[in-house]
Amino acid sequence: MSELAIVIPCYNEGQRLAIALFSDFLTHTKGVQLLFVNDGSQDNTLEILRPLETSYPQQVTLIDLPKNEGKAEAVRHGMKRAIELEVEKVGYLDADLSTSLEECYLLSKHVQTKTPFVFGSRIMKIDNRIERKWYRFLVGRLVATVISKMLRIKVYDTQCGCKIFTRTTAQILFQEHFLSKWLFDVELFFRMIKFIGRPQMALQVKEIPLHQWIDTADSRIKFSYGFFLWLDLIKIYRHYR
Repeated sequence: MSELAIVIPCYNEGQRLAIALFSDFLTHTKGVQLLFVNDGSQDNTLEILRPLETSYPQQVTLIDLPKNEGKAEAVRHGMKRAIELEVEKVGYLDADLSTSLEECYLLSKHVQTKTPFVFGSRIMKIDNRIERKWYRFLVGRLVATVISKMLRIKVYDTQCGCKIFTRTTAQILFQEHFLSKWLFDVELFFRMIKFIGRPQMALQVKEIPLHQWIDTADSRIKFSYGFFLWLDLIKIYRHYR
């Protein structure tokens, strides 16, 4: 049984997939599997990933979705496949590697029976390197504050794209479809609250500051989504309250 499976959703990533970084990580890190989910890409993403699967057949799984379903469903497809592999822990990571594979692997070491859900957090500290565009930081802090109030738990960064779970926890959290294509992370927290109860969140869920996170120029979230984001939050809140 592998120690960790990392799901990586990909949509039109042909120009920014760092294949050399993925290859180096797979060569030097055993017991980890990568599951790339091609979410109906219209570029050469699939063609770029196939050689990686060929080179590392025991560590790389390529899942090809015929049409674009959005990040939430791409991650869910990948997580359900990862659970079938019977790995100890499963997680997901953004394809641009804003959070590195190595750091995701280190975060997974904190996942255990008593801590079944661990996620990275882009908290800026004197001893780390978090590079975010100023306007994304400001909008992000506003949204994060609203989300924390909605959840009624103290959480700094629900939207960081690096989260790891025990296999059992992932089976519960990713069983049903998500309401939002992009804010599914918020739904995961609501589902976790329902699963273990709000008082247990501080005991069983760990938010760990990242050592490094680098903002990428080519975001997959359209600027116009900023207007619909609030509608998604309202929809999520009404559904899970």
